[in-house]
Amino acid sequence: MAISPELFTPLQKLNRLYMSSTGLQSLDFLIQANLTKMQYLQLSKNALAVINKTIIMSLANLTYIDLQGNPFSCDCSNAWFVDWTKKQNDTQVINADQLTCNYPSKLRGNKLMELDFESCTVDKGFFCFISTTVSILLIMCSSIAYHFFKWQVVYAYYRLLAFLYNNNQQRKGQSSGFLYDAFISYNANDELWVMSELLPQLEGEQGWKLCLHHRDFQPGKPIMDNIVDGIYSSRKTICVISHHYLESEWCSREIQVASFRLFDEKKDVLILVFLENIPAHQLSPYYRMRKLIKKRTYLSWPKPGEDTRVFWQKLRMALESIGTSEEENPIFSGLRRT
Repeated sequence: MAISPELFTPLQKLNRLYMSSTGLQSLDFLIQANLTKMQYLQLSKNALAVINKTIIMSLANLTYIDLQGNPFSCDCSNAWFVDWTKKQNDTQVINADQLTCNYPSKLRGNKLMELDFESCTVDKGFFCFISTTVSILLIMCSSIAYHFFKWQVVYAYYRLLAFLYNNNQQRKGQSSGFLYDAFISYNANDELWVMSELLPQLEGEQGWKLCLHHRDFQPGKPIMDNIVDGIYSSRKTICVISHHYLESEWCSREIQVASFRLFDEKKDVLILVFLENIPAHQLSPYYRMRKLIKKRTYLSWPKPGEDTRVFWQKLRMALESIGTSEEENPIFSGLRRT
């Protein structure tokens, strides 16, 4: 039997309601009926299995409720009702000690108020202890895993970025042609050298098309997306290494993306140019990466007063090499560390 809450709209002052033996299976209609004046509720001999908190709380002035003869479900769904019946003093559940179970079958006929519902309540303190312990263990395990497998994690991350980039290019129907000959990765403190030495020589003298942050990054696009797009849209990546470069978070990410592209494609797509002499211990953050990549090309910018023509010639040869693995490229005699 279903009853509409609208039935009680003109009866807001109703204080006694008799609905015995009507086949009621739910009292949800009382939630929206707004019977705040209700004091006596006769609901015996119906088909009510569960009495939930929301229904009882909607009857603010309830004094007596008769639920005898209903087939109660003796599980956690009635745990609140049993606890409320035992502890509150404002509402009397008539003959509560005579209410019996109908479900589950093994408890049929048992007294509802005599059942132990402690297993239904959650010990908040114990729950917090377990949650905190698990969180601490997860943090510790994550820290240990990151310490020992840092580059493997970073590698997986950039492999995913590269995969997404390639899929995006395929959906757009773009060919494998590159927009640039080289992506230039450098720190802002080395911009003077890039603009006064590198750019005039490579774009002006040699005719290469370069991708530069300030000039070619798409405004409003996330920096990381610009970096990935720039590197994968260029045949090569030239990293201008200096002390400032090693201290830069974004430069670190650029060289990681370029290095993992090298690992992925197994082609000589990465060129490192050292502007200054850097002690080996300061290159330690890149040591594990080199363990993955195996080899990398290094060129050193000549000291003041030295001839730069050999440097530019080697850089030209590096940019001219197409589809060549590093193992097959013997033209570099610059700085190498293994």
